[in-house]
Amino acid sequence: MTSALDTHLLIAGFVDELARCGVSDACTSPGSRCAPLVLALAREPHLQTYSHIDERCSGFFALGLAKASGRPVALTCTSGTAAANLAPAVSEASEAGVPLIILTADRPPELREVGAGQTIDQIKLYGDAVRWFFEVGNHEYSPERMRWIRGLACRAVAEACGERPGPVHLNWPLREPLVPGGPVDVRGGRPGRRPWVLRERARLGGGDLAEHVDGGARGVIVAGRSGRPVGPAVCALAEQAGYPLLADPQSGARAGAAALAHYDLLLRDGAFTAAHVAQVVIRIGELPTCKPLRTWLASLTDADQIAIGTPGVWQDPDGVVSRWLHADPGALVAPAPADGAWLAEWREADARAAEVLARTLADELSELSVARTLGEWLPAEATLFVASSMPVREIETVWPVREAPPRVLSNRGANGIDGTLSSAFGVVAASEGPVCALIGDVAFAHDIGGLLAATRLGLALTIVLFDNRGGGIFDHLPIAAEQDVYEEHIATPTGLDFALAAELYGLDYAAPQSLDELRDLLVGALAERERSTLLHLRFERAAGVALHRRLAAAAAALS
Repeated sequence: MTSALDTHLLIAGFVDELARCGVSDACTSPGSRCAPLVLALAREPHLQTYSHIDERCSGFFALGLAKASGRPVALTCTSGTAAANLAPAVSEASEAGVPLIILTADRPPELREVGAGQTIDQIKLYGDAVRWFFEVGNHEYSPERMRWIRGLACRAVAEACGERPGPVHLNWPLREPLVPGGPVDVRGGRPGRRPWVLRERARLGGGDLAEHVDGGARGVIVAGRSGRPVGPAVCALAEQAGYPLLADPQSGARAGAAALAHYDLLLRDGAFTAAHVAQVVIRIGELPTCKPLRTWLASLTDADQIAIGTPGVWQDPDGVVSRWLHADPGALVAPAPADGAWLAEWREADARAAEVLARTLADELSELSVARTLGEWLPAEATLFVASSMPVREIETVWPVREAPPRVLSNRGANGIDGTLSSAFGVVAASEGPVCALIGDVAFAHDIGGLLAATRLGLALTIVLFDNRGGGIFDHLPIAAEQDVYEEHIATPTGLDFALAAELYGLDYAAPQSLDELRDLLVGALAERERSTLLHLRFERAAGVALHRRLAAAAAALS
């Protein structure tokens, strides 16, 4: 019989090996069956372990933490539907390439399919969303088993951090008794806290774009979120090539002399796009959020579109990429530069678009003006975590070009709104500088339990809430005309008093009425290192739609 001590010795060795392989953070949620895993994670001195009540919040917290730190995060939960609640975060991590190590507790085989409580089929529970699945089994302790389980931990980290990073899932069928009844001495391990197994990752080399691009060609560089910080290198590449740089704020590359801030507006103008047909497109990282940019790229069927990507990642929904170059974006050699007039024309148009934006927004308090001023006000050491749906689109539309921009993160792998607050708190846990979250009221309500991290974990997050009483993005879509069902079933206003939510979860609260008031409050909130703050901004959805339409009409007249 496998004893509780055998189980705990092996799990303690596994967790010790995770730490030796570079895992520094873990998340737990309560339960009985997961007790051995929770005890090992919480007692491992080389791990910072965060406790969560809700598994879905735990998953998204771990996601944000791993996204911000660049290191895999381990998380555990008990058996049954608790494990199923991790599925949304696992899917987002898979699509976004974020390394997570999921350790689910399970009933042993003799308690499966016999009516035992808290038991579901957890074998390959997350399907193809994980890079690797392993059923650990039940084992008696021996030196041979300890060597094996240490190697298993090394493989879990290697699989999560492979060519295409993402989540891995290890399922642990655990028998009672679940508590060892005494101290557990972690045994074995290489000297000097070296990992049991060292596995070097394949390194991407550079690439000479002159081998693929004709000298002097009219080109553009499109930069989306990348798995590594390549912003400065991409900016330098664009300047050397003389190519306009169309960079999603999440890329960290909206900076430098070649970057454009307002391509979202420019590419809505048919006259402009007709006069500025690119011959070459260098695509780095993920596709940006901007729909006009995606539409424009799809229209360039005669252009040579070169995607610089990670092996195993295929982002080409319109089938227009002509070649994939698996190279380190930071080591690319620029082609011979385009004629200087090419970039100059784009920059002049960008300056005109900036004037249109300034006139249209003026000093009015609106979602777009707040998004723009966050780009101007947030310090370089800050991180902005942006909710999917409208906030991430508004950021891309109005985010300025800055020499030292703040970091921008978002859950844009699967593009869901779930878990946004929990992910933002995870970013706080991995960040030295202040963190601000920009979120709408529906996404806020969807993850309101994530606010527990503020007081339970002592984390300071500044939340800027766009409250337009419903899902504002749907007002821009044809479904908004179906008034008999639209408001209740699509827009779904919550009716929540968010001031009471702040009081319930122990957050400071304010409802600024102007941009100046918002700035003053934001400065104070970002300086706070012990308490979280909710800055509640109320808007009318109809006014937001009207503002977007005025801006689009003004942009269409640029040419």
